Amino acid sequence: MHVVVITKHGGPDVLRVEDRADPSTGAGEVRIGVAAAGVNFADMMARMGLYPDAPKPPCVVGYEVAGTVLELGSGVQGLEHGQRVVAGTQFDGYAEQVVVPAGDVMALPDHLTFEQGAALPVNYATAWAGLIGYGNLQPGERVLLHAAAGGVGIAATQIAKHREAEVYGTASPSKHEAIRAQGVDHPIDYRSAGWERELPPFDLIMDAIGGPSFRTSYDLLRPGGRLVAFGASSLVSGQRRNVLTAARTVLRMPRFNLIRQMSQSKAVIGLNMLSLWKDRETLEPWITPLRGLMDERVLEPVVAGAFPFDRAGEAHTMLQERRNVGKVVLTP
Repeated sequence: MHVVVITKHGGPDVLRVEDRADPSTGAGEVRIGVAAAGVNFADMMARMGLYPDAPKPPCVVGYEVAGTVLELGSGVQGLEHGQRVVAGTQFDGYAEQVVVPAGDVMALPDHLTFEQGAALPVNYATAWAGLIGYGNLQPGERVLLHAAAGGVGIAATQIAKHREAEVYGTASPSKHEAIRAQGVDHPIDYRSAGWERELPPFDLIMDAIGGPSFRTSYDLLRPGGRLVAFGASSLVSGQRRNVLTAARTVLRMPRFNLIRQMSQSKAVIGLNMLSLWKDRETLEPWITPLRGLMDERVLEPVVAGAFPFDRAGEAHTMLQERRNVGKVVLTP
């Protein structure tokens, strides 16, 4: 089978298509023929050498796929050969075939394409965990979503609107119409100096920017507000690792004072889906709640671009340059 390999740390040119043996299926596992694989910011950071959880190169990354069931291991129930499915993968998703535990697989509704399905396991599980599972979003609350035009941003918008929240979202002005169409009530131009000054206090903020953005987000919380920090995209500058930029960003991260937090009644929640996934040994607690929302057509993933494996570098570049509105995927 063909896979996309990070041959070494570096720019998009280090991504190569190589041949690997087909994976074997064990008890309780499912082998899937991949039709689309999701591209996430973590994949790009892994390529640059900025993601400590990633395997060392040469390696195959990728957290989520959509495709058809090729083989069922012994003991697997509720799935059928040839069924359309989506699945979470702890790396190895950039491949024509993957083998995953059955608990990390769910059926893909007929009204969604494979490309849309590849946006579900990570982006929508992250959005649900941040907003509902840990953020405890309530109807009528006010939410700020950073990078509202990205894969998680659009997922979070759809879930927040379903929860009857008032949604503010940051994006460049060229993307404001697109995020309004997804349900953002108040688009914000984050490139405008002092963009945060006239905003109301928020009940919940989703922030994957990191660096000084965490402090800005924390200051925008009202008493009882929750900041969900789930990424640090500001660590990335250019197509290759820049240690100086990364170090500066880390140094500008706020140091939260628990006594002050207690006095202000504000919460900071760190969210890393891979850590949760490893601890629970399954994505099931976060993908199971999505099933009903998919059937109700509440969740409608937006695909910004689909690239064949041999153009994986272009997919990474689109994401790194923030040109996407929605999910970027690879297709074998």
